[in-house]
Amino acid sequence: MAIPKFDPKELTVAREAPSFTGTPTPIYSFPVTMKEGVNSLYKRQPIWQPTGVETGGIAPRLNPDNVARATVIDATGMVMNAGGGPDMFGIEWEFIPSAGGSMVRPGKPFLEDANDWYDKLKWPDVDAWDWESSAKANEGFLSKENYNVCFVLNGWFERLISFMDFEGAAMAMLDDDQRPAVKELFLKLSDLYIKILGNYLKYYDGIDEFCIHDDWGSQRAPFFSPELAAEVIVPAMRKITDWIHAQGKNCQLHSCGQLFLQVPNIIAAGWDTWSGQVINDTEKIYDLYGDKLIIGVVPEQFDPSATSEEQQRAYARDYADKFCRPDKPSVLNVYGSGVLTPAFREELYVRSRENYSNV
Repeated sequence: MAIPKFDPKELTVAREAPSFTGTPTPIYSFPVTMKEGVNSLYKRQPIWQPTGVETGGIAPRLNPDNVARATVIDATGMVMNAGGGPDMFGIEWEFIPSAGGSMVRPGKPFLEDANDWYDKLKWPDVDAWDWESSAKANEGFLSKENYNVCFVLNGWFERLISFMDFEGAAMAMLDDDQRPAVKELFLKLSDLYIKILGNYLKYYDGIDEFCIHDDWGSQRAPFFSPELAAEVIVPAMRKITDWIHAQGKNCQLHSCGQLFLQVPNIIAAGWDTWSGQVINDTEKIYDLYGDKLIIGVVPEQFDPSATSEEQQRAYARDYADKFCRPDKPSVLNVYGSGVLTPAFREELYVRSRENYSNV
């Protein structure tokens, strides 16, 4: 595809989008729709550097996990400051205001041994969920202009933690007597998630990507070795990423922690993109793996109140010249978005347009 050359008229603000900071974010006169712009990057034919303004999202109230985890995003409202209650497996979550999220109260795990899941787990009847009513309530919720992401919580290891507490889940992964049961559980979870995602695509028009959450690490290191992840988790993940790609959609792994050692597994599991927290050296990860995985790179941070407009623009040009390469595209990491001042945003757009069209 021939990338259109940058035209300064593109900087005309078509409209403004609300933001969490209260300062509206400008939407430029892009040469294609925002949906097309982000999809082009996933096809490795980038047109400009997405910064998040292009993206819409949904995490429907219909799914009990979203209510329990205090992450509801749909036409009924955005609820991320209150939650709790049973998830889709009936496991009770408690919202912790000081943490801004929910957790299963530890100390009384539902499963003491992973081998017990065969008899003890009651699998959710997804077909009994009121999909028709939810679809009607959310009709038109996802914009045709936006690149729309559907968020899926409680991946594989996170789900195991909800069943067994963290210590029990970690031990079950390691224990030779429990590991086979964990592997079978993860594969069955993938089948369940595929069924749910299929209904998402059927009932909510406009989804472009699934972002599935599964935290793998602490601030210092992964929770488990790369070898263990490759054996136990990667096959289950690959089952779902292959399915997502077969539907013509993209997939993102949201996984917190210091995961440098696990990046080859993220690639092997079939994910299109991953944006690590700032504890990860995203520049190094981009250099090593950016040709195989779209990396969310954290820009060099600066204090906007103490940095001149010209210096902010210089930061943006430097970032674009390093990471907005036609042969190796990236996305701007949400964990580094505090530098997105009006000057930085505008300069990044211009420079990335020039870099991506200069081929």
